[in-house]
Amino acid sequence: MRVVSFGDLGAAELDTWHALRAANPALDSPYFHPGFAAAVHAAGRAVQVAVATGGGGIVALVAYHREGRLLRPVGWPGADFQGPVVAAGGEFRPLDLLRGGPTGYAFDHLVDRAPGFEPWVVSRRPSPYLDVTGGLAGYLGRASKSGKDNMGQARRRAAKAEREHGAVRFVADSADPEALARVIALKRAQYAATGARDYFAEPDRARLLESLWRTRDGSFGGVLSTLHAGPRLLAAHFGLRAGGVLHWWFPVYDPEFARLSPGWILLRELVGAAPALGISRIDLGRGEDEYKRRAKTGQTQVGQGLVTRNPVRRAAASAMVHARAILRDVRTRTQP
Repeated sequence: MRVVSFGDLGAAELDTWHALRAANPALDSPYFHPGFAAAVHAAGRAVQVAVATGGGGIVALVAYHREGRLLRPVGWPGADFQGPVVAAGGEFRPLDLLRGGPTGYAFDHLVDRAPGFEPWVVSRRPSPYLDVTGGLAGYLGRASKSGKDNMGQARRRAAKAEREHGAVRFVADSADPEALARVIALKRAQYAATGARDYFAEPDRARLLESLWRTRDGSFGGVLSTLHAGPRLLAAHFGLRAGGVLHWWFPVYDPEFARLSPGWILLRELVGAAPALGISRIDLGRGEDEYKRRAKTGQTQVGQGLVTRNPVRRAAASAMVHARAILRDVRTRTQP
């Protein structure tokens, strides 16, 4: 295994990356597309790539950041799927990542059944998705009762928004830079209001969204969707798209219109627009949020853990993950 800067990868290595990803359906998330690593690297956060070879060719690639002696998956903490880019049925030795000085590879959204990682996974959490094949009608045929009910309520609330605030207008793939700036501003306000860590406190992350939004190569890029009532932006979403998969990444809404549940209205419109966009699945990302539980048609699992040769560090990482799970469960049970 050798390690190179993403910027030093050649055309042959990038072609192999595309080929390995295409050969493995488990890697259809846009986070595994080399375009994501390229955008992160170009935004100012250095990306390194471990290139594993065997049998005369490249058999796996892993893009990551190095923080001192710890390795993090590319795009962390904003990467909702992580793991090696390897062909289906291929093999990978995670400990090989620690050659040359690193003491650990920490992951928190490891794709299900990533080869070689099972000994290092200390917990798993659900990552829901919507099968939107056939658009809204197809989705409703697969949705749970609560999903159908919420979509019905979204339709009625859209009509109410139109009566009270003006014509409702949905744009599935907006080219408005002011709308993107508004998404970031609303998300930062949400972080401040809830006490969550501000993802956009690091300047490179706003640059990352801007770069992804400008990417339009047909197979990969950012997608900005907006929902207006009259002149007002009710809700918006910035996500990543690769092929037929859209990742639900940064949804926001104007708190002034919270009673209309504008996020559900936007999601309903996006599901309806899915066939025209060429999208068959919307990944909602890890989490047990109420709206995800209601909206999903299925789910996969993502793993949390630490690849390390140090048993003490591994035990500490396991204890931390389980402590967070207990705290999360307590918060869920005590919510009104």
